[in-house]
Amino acid sequence: MPYETVKPNQLKPMLDFLKENIYRPIAELKVTAWVTPEPVPYAERMSGRKVELKSGERWGELWDCAWFHFQGTVPDEAAGNKTVLLIDVNGELCLVDDEGSPVQGLTNVNSEFDLSLGLPGKRVVHISDAASGGETIDLWGDAGCNDLFGRYRSGTLKEACVAICREDVRRLYYDAEVLLETAEWLPERSARRERILRALYDVSLLLTPELPEEAVGRALALLGEQLAKRGGDPVLTISAIGHAHIDLAWLWPIRETIRKGARTFATALRMMERYPDYVFGASQPQLYDWIKQRYPKLYAQIRERIKEGRWEPQGAMWVESDTNVPGGESLVRQILYGKRFFMKEFGQEMKSLWMPDVFGYTASLPQILKKSNVDYMMTQKLSWSIYNRHPHHTFMWEGIDGSRVLTHMPPEDTYNSPAAPRSIAKAEAQYLDKGVSEHCLMLFGIGDGGGGPGEEHLERLAREKNLLGLSPVVQETSAAFFEKLKAGQDRYQVWRGELYLERHQGTLTTQARNKWYNRRLEKALRELEFAAVLAQAVSGMPYPAAELEEIWKEVLLYQFHDILPGSSIKRVYDESLARYALLAERVESLIAERYGELAKRAAGGDRTIVFNSLPWERDEWLNIDGRWTKVRVPSMGYAGADGLLGGDGQPEAIGSLRASAEERRIENELLAVVFDADGSIVSIFDKENGREVVSAGERANALRIYNDNGDAWDFRQDYRQRGSAAPELAETEAFADGPAAGLIHRYRFGQSAITQKVVLTAGSRRIDFVTNVDWKESRKMLRTSFPVDVRSDSVACEIQFGHLKRQTHRNTSWDYARDEICAHHWIDLSAPDYGVALLNDSKYGHRAEGNTLDLNLLRSPSYPDPEADRAEHTFTYSLYPHKGDYIQAEVYKRGYELNVPLRAISAGPADGVVGEAVLPSRSFLRIDHPHIMIEAVKKAEDDDDWIVRLYETAGTRAEAELRTDFAVESAWIADLMEQPLEPVSTENGAIALSFAPFEILTVKIRLSETQS
Repeated sequence: MPYETVKPNQLKPMLDFLKENIYRPIAELKVTAWVTPEPVPYAERMSGRKVELKSGERWGELWDCAWFHFQGTVPDEAAGNKTVLLIDVNGELCLVDDEGSPVQGLTNVNSEFDLSLGLPGKRVVHISDAASGGETIDLWGDAGCNDLFGRYRSGTLKEACVAICREDVRRLYYDAEVLLETAEWLPERSARRERILRALYDVSLLLTPELPEEAVGRALALLGEQLAKRGGDPVLTISAIGHAHIDLAWLWPIRETIRKGARTFATALRMMERYPDYVFGASQPQLYDWIKQRYPKLYAQIRERIKEGRWEPQGAMWVESDTNVPGGESLVRQILYGKRFFMKEFGQEMKSLWMPDVFGYTASLPQILKKSNVDYMMTQKLSWSIYNRHPHHTFMWEGIDGSRVLTHMPPEDTYNSPAAPRSIAKAEAQYLDKGVSEHCLMLFGIGDGGGGPGEEHLERLAREKNLLGLSPVVQETSAAFFEKLKAGQDRYQVWRGELYLERHQGTLTTQARNKWYNRRLEKALRELEFAAVLAQAVSGMPYPAAELEEIWKEVLLYQFHDILPGSSIKRVYDESLARYALLAERVESLIAERYGELAKRAAGGDRTIVFNSLPWERDEWLNIDGRWTKVRVPSMGYAGADGLLGGDGQPEAIGSLRASAEERRIENELLAVVFDADGSIVSIFDKENGREVVSAGERANALRIYNDNGDAWDFRQDYRQRGSAAPELAETEAFADGPAAGLIHRYRFGQSAITQKVVLTAGSRRIDFVTNVDWKESRKMLRTSFPVDVRSDSVACEIQFGHLKRQTHRNTSWDYARDEICAHHWIDLSAPDYGVALLNDSKYGHRAEGNTLDLNLLRSPSYPDPEADRAEHTFTYSLYPHKGDYIQAEVYKRGYELNVPLRAISAGPADGVVGEAVLPSRSFLRIDHPHIMIEAVKKAEDDDDWIVRLYETAGTRAEAELRTDFAVESAWIADLMEQPLEPVSTENGAIALSFAPFEILTVKIRLSETQS
């Protein structure tokens, strides 16, 4: 007689049957809710609209909040049995103790979560392992009427009841689930597979609808034999750590993130009580800080688990920041504040960057990490790329300066692993570096309010530690994993340059106003720190350290990878724009106070003083109180505004500056610009160098509107092949204003209006396009382009602390995929003898193909914010033709000048200020090399020393001397965390510095107590 053929599919109904019989409801709970539009504290829990609820009844609308009160009694029939509550409010709920502190998070089952990764719902509340009957149930919970992805799920109470848990059936379910899935991943004819399937089949024969305890016990024994079989010597060991990726805002507002964090962290603590092997990790000091402020009792419990070693603080940054758009100093501050928080709170130094979900990684990041004592990075986002597969999961990532960090991507390609046998099998099968590495990482759990790992993850892992047929799994910290991984780093391949994500290029442009504010605040904070250091040194004015830290941390929060990139809901941008405006106003006020104090001392009377925070001398025109003045201001210093004024308040000798609307022409002594009837440019003639800038037969600054049916993240790669439209030029007028002249173009498109002032200034090679857009279009993208008469296979793109070259051809699939590229102040197309730079004051999405430089100005997708960028926008971009290449032309300086204007401050009456002798100008800091940029000057975090951050801009070695106008006692090279590394000479007042290509140097300077 042949054996019964057993196939996995015929056993799956048995799993469903077991699952359905784990819990048996025996009594309904009385449910009362008090509903409010926003969260209210526990003390005010009964202040909302009161609702008595039964299952199926509605309690709220999307984003409503409610305090739920669950009351009842455990029936006598539960006596001696494991007893639980089953609660699902079709939203997110946090049960609290009698002080209102979070105890356990619950999440509705109904969700759009990828079900292949598991079910997101958490609905079980433990009451007793052996109830007596008659116990009183009296619980409070804080609820949000949304699922973990911010969706509305009917707003009804799904269930709230007392239930008996069949613990033996629960155990049998997980035994069967793990074994069945293991068998499915084993080779078709393997003995191990056949034995598992036969054991499961035998179990299925034992189970009757009544599930008698004796039959379940025999079934457990049968499967126990298979679960007891161990593997041999492993060739791959998987390090598993519990994870709950929490977006600080995305499809929900920031206020909900704080509650998501509390629910998730409370659940993690409860799971640790039940599962002694469980190790959980969470990143983002910002989230911990919220918990510390809002839920101190919960925070104290977290601290204890961290001390125990079972809770791992992860990641060096304040938030999981975007790395494309933030400036270099922002990335430094992310790590500075992030590492300082974890060290202060938990005594732990973070050695890894934890970035599972960020939309690509700038090539300047490895140096920032290494100089911050961060040795490792973890991500998985590159697995989302569309055209090319990244060739490694474990590799050494090399930045533009040559710095390397050990980088790992979990080969399962998710940070929401179900920790099931399929997870282990997939990790082993897909691990691209398993030939040279014996270790890989698994991040298991459900994020974004799903509560992280649930019992299903931990029950599986308990059975998978060393199960025959699967690679062994050990639960441990990521720090322990990276220490093991590091042992083989000499064998790992090197990836050089940016980690470009072939997806989400739309995030370089979406929500343009946030990007504009971010750039403005980055520059304003730089200015404030410089002004504050000087004001403290010159006049003793207190340095606003606490307020600066508070402002910086809020700016860093908005750099989170779903806020600044533009991929959150409307409410997130309504709230952040309002806060940005207040922050900008406050920073400007602080700058004015400090420059005002300095101006009084510099002027010795009622004069206007002009401040320059850039490290080179600047000759520029300024309009001060309606009068144009040409000023010369030294490096990082000031000068009096006593420039070239004619008797009528107009500048003398403005050369051949003129503008004519009739001729459609503007020019100065260096450039002549001719426009077509539609407002585009047909010619830019460089008088000084005798050559045409615009490619023959082409049009420059031809504004184009493309159809854009994408979302906040993505637009179609072939958008250019789908046609475009041009705005209609309604009128043009010429203007002249002192040393500036040009044309004002007014365009219409649909319901939108574009006003563009094209400006030439006397003595300047820069053509400015000062643009105001009242944008009311939906699903459209506005771009400009400049086809130039320069040929080069690569375009130079400024990134943080340097620049990167990218190809201008599309020879390979890698080149084709990298169509939309990120740059900061400028991109430049140069031949050895001549080049053209495209500058901007707030844009990041660029394109360079052939001889065309292209800039993405606006896009208005409809998801997740249906009103994205339908607003008024003001921005400037500029074209800068130049002799020589971008290094010889010092293009980086032109980018900074556009973004960091001179500041004119009226000194006002001296008010009895007595200080140093009045000087016509003064330079506080100077660097004697043209390729060195001083990016930041600030007070040190822990003392009154100065921190001066510099970097080499050209990609060459450089020897330079830094001088300050103050007496220096000592100077040290420090790391980015401001820890001194080695002393440097200060002989004759000069600090001697040596730079490698693109190197960042941080100098810690102690001034002499007595200043001359």
